[in-house]
Amino acid sequence: MVTDTKRTIALVLSGGSARGLAHLGAIKVFKEEGITFDLIVGSSIGSLVGAVYALDCPLDEILKIALRTSANDIIDVTLSRMGLVEGNKLEALIRAAVGGRTFADVKIPLAIATVDIETGEEVCFTSGDLVKVIKASCSLPGIFKPVEIDGRLLMDGGIKHHLPTGIAKKIGADHTVAIDVGFCVKKAKIANMFGIIMQSIQILGQELSQHQSGEADLLIRPDLGEDMDQMAFDKASYIISKGEEAARAAVPQLKKLMEGRR
Repeated sequence: MVTDTKRTIALVLSGGSARGLAHLGAIKVFKEEGITFDLIVGSSIGSLVGAVYALDCPLDEILKIALRTSANDIIDVTLSRMGLVEGNKLEALIRAAVGGRTFADVKIPLAIATVDIETGEEVCFTSGDLVKVIKASCSLPGIFKPVEIDGRLLMDGGIKHHLPTGIAKKIGADHTVAIDVGFCVKKAKIANMFGIIMQSIQILGQELSQHQSGEADLLIRPDLGEDMDQMAFDKASYIISKGEEAARAAVPQLKKLMEGRR
């Protein structure tokens, strides 16, 4: 799975919906600084950005997609018993980002975290239908319909692995560099079922994040504040800039961690 180096260093990308666009800013810095990784592990939006990075997709084009994407470009309401959102728009967005590329096209080994919603088991992919796997990893429970792959109903990897540092270690990483974009637990009146579901995800995710972020050898946490909503795609430019800012501040530590790797 991983490359043959003395010390394998994995980049781990958290979930976080719109907040996860900060990962793009971090990747921009890594490319500018010539910082490379031996493995990428992503969950939820971290799986999409991780795939973009692993495939070496043109970053300028990906940034353009991010800056023009709104919540309406992702949400297609359905009457299904399995979710409020069909997921066809999400799949189209993923396809626009990765094109016709597959796991076989990655330049850096890639692992994507999902969860079997019927058994509670983590399901980690390093091969398969890349678009469907990313879609599954991004499908928030109670919001999106599950994605069926190989007879299993799969959903957001963030249910168990908001920050999949543990998965990175399981598949061979000696050290992990993790980017955690955090959560937005609102302190305001909630007026509908959608708000209740989203708030529940934020509260649970915040607890999970506090535990899993401590497992990273180097943690990068963009300063997005507590008020930046998970659906704030209209703030993409600001979010990306915060990811860039946090990664640039971490460059000296990153380069020290990379010393003597090969």
